[in-house]
Amino acid sequence: TGRVDAPIAEHPVKAGLMVINRKGKEAITDYTVEESFGIYSLMRFQIHTGRTHQIRIHMKEIGHPLICDPLYGDGKPLLLSGIKSKYKLSKNEEEERPILGRLALHAFQLNIMLPTNEWLKLEAEMPKDMRASLQQLRKRNAKRMKN
Repeated sequence: TGRVDAPIAEHPVKAGLMVINRKGKEAITDYTVEESFGIYSLMRFQIHTGRTHQIRIHMKEIGHPLICDPLYGDGKPLLLSGIKSKYKLSKNEEEERPILGRLALHAFQLNIMLPTNEWLKLEAEMPKDMRASLQQLRKRNAKRMKN
């Protein structure tokens, strides 16, 4: 559990990229580690400001970029070979397919204040590829804990 309180501004040269900059706009992100799997973690975020790429840039700032983030991380997909020690390609595979090949970020809940001063709570189930990734991470973690 922690908080990142670091102002965000547009990159001075690279369009579409954001940076931590003391002259930027206020940006506050609270985070909680829900589950840990070695170098990977399932995290919950609460943003108090709505800056572009806020979660992504804040996680990079504290040394924990998101999986598959091409702008603020290494952009590499999550591969089974990266979490399973004895992984082998099947005979009909030439190249390993990623378990997750896109940015590992999902807004499962949004709370919106309506003009009537009532809160609207929206929820969305975690996408299938992210659920499959979590299943594999949990499976490997359970095997590691036994040994």
